[in-house]
Amino acid sequence: MSGTRSPSRKEPATDGRWPVWKLALVLYPFSAGAVAINLFLAGLIAHGLGYSAIGPVDAVLWSVPLGIPATWAAGRWVRSLMDEADG
Repeated sequence: MSGTRSPSRKEPATDGRWPVWKLALVLYPFSAGAVAINLFLAGLIAHGLGYSAIGPVDAVLWSVPLGIPATWAAGRWVRSLMDEADG
């Protein structure tokens, strides 16, 4: 019974929408992977300009915290697409 009154007193009634935080949890591995790839490629460009390169392991380690804001933005974007499709 998605989107209707909850038959249980313990569970709140929902409107059938995924909140942004749930979308972010699902999208985090993909967003963090995209951040890692972009960091690694930016490191290759920086190496071509004379700076030190960013190794693949460093890019993955840096993508763990930097993936959080990217995931939140992706979650908001997907939520807006879902709202547009419902409307």
